[in-house]
Amino acid sequence: MTLPLEVFWYLLLGVLITVYAVLDGFDLGVGTLHLFARGDLERRFSINSIGPLWDGNEVWLVTFGGALFAAFPEAYASILSAFYFPFYLLLFFLIGRAVSIEFRSKRKERWWRAYWDFSFCAASTLTTFLFGLLAGNLIVGLPIDEREVIHAPLVSLFTPYPVAVGVLAVAGAAMHGAIYLYLKTEGEMQARVHGWMWRAFGVFLVAWVGVTIATLVLAPHVTRNFARWPIAWVIVGLHVLAVANIPRAIHQARPFYAFVSSCCTIAALCFLFGIAMFPYFAFASSDPTRGIDVWEAASSQRTLGIMQIVALLGMPLVASYTGIVYWIFRGKVRLGENSY
Repeated sequence: MTLPLEVFWYLLLGVLITVYAVLDGFDLGVGTLHLFARGDLERRFSINSIGPLWDGNEVWLVTFGGALFAAFPEAYASILSAFYFPFYLLLFFLIGRAVSIEFRSKRKERWWRAYWDFSFCAASTLTTFLFGLLAGNLIVGLPIDEREVIHAPLVSLFTPYPVAVGVLAVAGAAMHGAIYLYLKTEGEMQARVHGWMWRAFGVFLVAWVGVTIATLVLAPHVTRNFARWPIAWVIVGLHVLAVANIPRAIHQARPFYAFVSSCCTIAALCFLFGIAMFPYFAFASSDPTRGIDVWEAASSQRTLGIMQIVALLGMPLVASYTGIVYWIFRGKVRLGENSY
């Protein structure tokens, strides 16, 4: 059976955003936890743990945006128009975060480093929150008219459910970042990060249970694809097992297994989101059986076909580059003359 090109690109977009969420999730989480580090030396360890990786991780987000624009231009135009101000803020925070990392160590004055420490933490946290907020709005639905134009005033995006999804995103990234930071540090700082892992997991667990219940109550339409394809429940089961294995691995002093479980937890959340949304990019709030779908929003078959060839050639190169970078910078953090 040949997979329709529209479905192929929907799946590939899901893979791109999942890889981005897993990889950039931990460095955003390290940023959220940054102010808990004691003194200048620990904060340098914190930044240098992600120093060689954070910008490469964001390549996956850029690739996702480019692929969405080329494969589904109507969805790109409608969603970005509706979320114009949040996306503007998102870019502002992403740029501010990068500037904070690069500028912090340029001068030694205490006030200078304190300012950029706060900027790094705030930008990382708000970036993660906005991603969750946008996902929450797509789940509950948006006011979409017959021409697939979204009419959503800014204040309407900040309702309790999307805000709760934003909090879940921040808690998940903080948990992911704490486990990663534990793997990259040692000694007294690592002992302190051990406590961060437990507290971050506790907050994530509360948010995860709360958002799951709220989703079933406020957006029951997200379960219809699970009735249509019962095999999707396998991912639900694996997701629950991954969440349960995180405290088990931390308790057994197996941080690498905890990190793998954390990666699987975030990946499963992205998969479940994609399954729940398919074939839509956004539901209509007035009628969840209607929305911006892959068939109407897609480019021509010729465009999708050419893009498929480019993707099949380019994706292995990007994945290989990412793997090589992670292999080169494996191990504990060491500070040198060229460190942040």
